Parts: sequence; C-alpha cells; structure tokens
Amino acid sequence: MLPMIVDPAFARPGRFWKGNVHTHSDLSDGMRSPEAVCATYREAGYDFLALTDHFRDKYGYPIVDTRPYRTAGFTTILGAELHAPVTALGEIWHILAVGLPMDFAPNGAEETGPELAARAIAAGAFVAIPHPAWNGLRLEDAAAIPGAHAVEVYNHTCQVRTERGDSVHFADQLLAGGRRINLIAVDDAHFACMDAFGGWLMVKAEANEPEALLAALKDGAFYATQGPQIHDIAWGEEEVEITCSPAASVMVLGRGSRAVQHVAPGTTRVRLPFGAHREGGFARVVVADAHGRRAWANPVHFER
Repeated sequence: MLPMIVDPAFARPGRFWKGNVHTHSDLSDGMRSPEAVCATYREAGYDFLALTDHFRDKYGYPIVDTRPYRTAGFTTILGAELHAPVTALGEIWHILAVGLPMDFAPNGAEETGPELAARAIAAGAFVAIPHPAWNGLRLEDAAAIPGAHAVEVYNHTCQVRTERGDSVHFADQLLAGGRRINLIAVDDAHFACMDAFGGWLMVKAEANEPEALLAALKDGAFYATQGPQIHDIAWGEEEVEITCSPAASVMVLGRGSRAVQHVAPGTTRVRLPFGAHREGGFARVVVADAHGRRAWANPVHFER
C-alpha cells in the first residue's frame, strides 16, 4: 500500500491568517513610515505583516521595531531583507529573513550571502529566496543557501515595475532537482506606485501571534495566493481532492511535463489523479480563477 500524504497547511489545527512577509518603509527605500505601512495592511484586512527593510549600511542596518503597531486583531513579525556580495551573475544578494531578533548583527566585512543566510537561520528566522526572476538568480545561487525554507514564486512589485514578478519556473527547476523548498507570494511593496495587495500568504496557526505564525511558516503550513482561496487539499494514495473558491482551473503539476488538470468555470471541488507524479519526486497544486489569478499550495514529495 502506498503511503498517505499529509499536507501541514490543511491537516494541522488552527485557522488561516492572511499576511504579507516582504514589505518596505521609509527606513530604507520605501515611501511610507513603518506606522503607515502597518496601518495600510491592517486597514486592508490583513492579519499580520513582516516589515523587511533593506539591511544595509546606508540605511543603518534597520530591523524595524513594529511591535508598537500591533493591535488586538493585527500582529507583526520582525524581519529584514539582507544583502551581501555577490551572486553568480554579479548582483548583490537579496535574502528575505522573517523572524529576526532585534539585535541581529550587521554584516561582517567579508561575510558572503550564503554565510549571512546561514546566520539568519541560526538566529531563528524563516529565510526565503526573493524575486529570482527579477535579479537573475541561477540554480547555483539557490544551491549555496541549502537551508532556505522557501522561494518567491510571485513578487508583486517586480511584476508591476519590471514584468519579472513570476518565478514559478525557477521554483520548478529547484523541485525537479530534488530540492525540498516551499513557495511564497509577496508584495515587496515600496508604495512608489500601486504595488501593494497583489500577493500574500494564508498561514495555518492556532493563534495570530508572531511565534505561532513563524513556527507555521517554517513547517510549511501555508499556501500562497493572488486571490483564490484553497479550502482543503486531501491527498490519498493515487488521487488528491481539492476544495477551493470558484476556479477556472485546478492543476496538479510535477516534474517536467507531468500535469493533470480540471478546466471548467466555477469549479469548487475536484479529484485528480497524481500517480504519474510519484516517479518525478513531487507534486504541487495550483488553483486559478477566471481573472488568471493563482493560488499555489506547497509541494508534497515522494521517494523516487
């Protein structure tokens, strides 16, 4: 008998909380104050926010203390976007770190991007590879930070400003190579244009509290979305049942060209076979609505 598959985003207790984990303020290169950024997301109905200003010398290495902006229904997680020289393409490293301590030390004089990422992970952070399509990351770059928990499959400001917001192909290459990594969608909002509310996470936790949310992020108990909701994913031995908001298509994708799909407007529940995906090592669910907006579940993995 084949093993059953458990998806932590839907199997664990708790409820889903809406949040953005990549955002900037005027303490680095954003256009709004930290208080205003938090208010913007709180008033838009978000449950939590990570303000992740650029952790660079020219900005004073900020880890913004957003704790004063928490309310009874809105919380924040401390974090930053870390930087060091250089990627395989010669670009400065961008490393998203959510859940950093306030006393996280500035970069060492010779500290590399992979070393900085490892230090952030050791400090307790959820670390993600941001916008690989935007800054031309290569697979060898991702391989250099093996502890990264996730990769951005969608970055809204990169899409709005440069049409390089979609990094699904990069994520699939990592997964096809055997990398076990999760998928996030973010705004990366700077507020110089309409770059907010385009991509977010739905995180499953028992409480809307920083520690609970951070633990859920590290456990992969979330899905990423531009709007569609995934209510449940139940993996059986050979079929997966997906329940969602009205969708135009529901897909199960795997290594290479492996794909099964149900394409019908208004779909809210469907069962799809995934047996052919087992040999490829992984499967992941994508739900798309009539406007082309997508929701991405984290991949499940199989022994090859």
